Amino acid sequence: MDSSEFLDFLISRTSVRDYLDEELTEDDIVFLLDSASTAPSAGNLEAWDVVVIRETDQKEALMGAAYDQPQLEAAPVLFVVCANYVRSMSRYGERGILYAVQDATIACTYMMLAAHSRRLHSCWVGAFDEDGVRDILGLPPHIRAVAILTVGKGRPHGTLTERMAVGEHVHFDTW
Repeated sequence: MDSSEFLDFLISRTSVRDYLDEELTEDDIVFLLDSASTAPSAGNLEAWDVVVIRETDQKEALMGAAYDQPQLEAAPVLFVVCANYVRSMSRYGERGILYAVQDATIACTYMMLAAHSRRLHSCWVGAFDEDGVRDILGLPPHIRAVAILTVGKGRPHGTLTERMAVGEHVHFDTW
C-alpha cells in the first residue's frame, strides 16, 4: 500500500452504530487482538488490557453504563480497552498513569483500523460511567476502562464526516 492508498484507507473509515445480526468469527477477533499487540507502547510495557464481550446480558449492562447508546447492544462484539497502571507505573512512577492511558488508546486505534481492514465496522465509545463499567466487568483498582470499541458488520450511513482543515490543528515551533 502506498501513501495515497493509506490516506484513502484512513479517510474511508467511519464510525458505524447500526450493525447487522451477524457474529464475528474467532479469526476476526484474534486478528483485532493480534493487531492491538503490535501497537507501540511506552517502554514496550504494553500497559493495556482488553475485555472481550459477546454475551447479550453483558452488552445490555454496558449499554446502560454508556448512557443507553444502542450500538453497544447491537454490535456482535465489544472490546473494552483498559489502561493497566501497575504495568506502566512499575517503571515510570506517577507518569506511568498517563503512559498507560496512551498505550490503551493506541491499542484501541489499532483494533479499530484492523477492523476496517477486514471490512468490519466499528464505533469508539468514550462516553460511559467508569464506575458502572468497573462494577459490571469486575475491573481491579489499577485498571481503568478507557474506551469501548463496538465491532461488527454494519450499515454505514453512506456519507463521510466532514473534517476541519489540517491547518486549523497544526502549529509550527510555537503555538
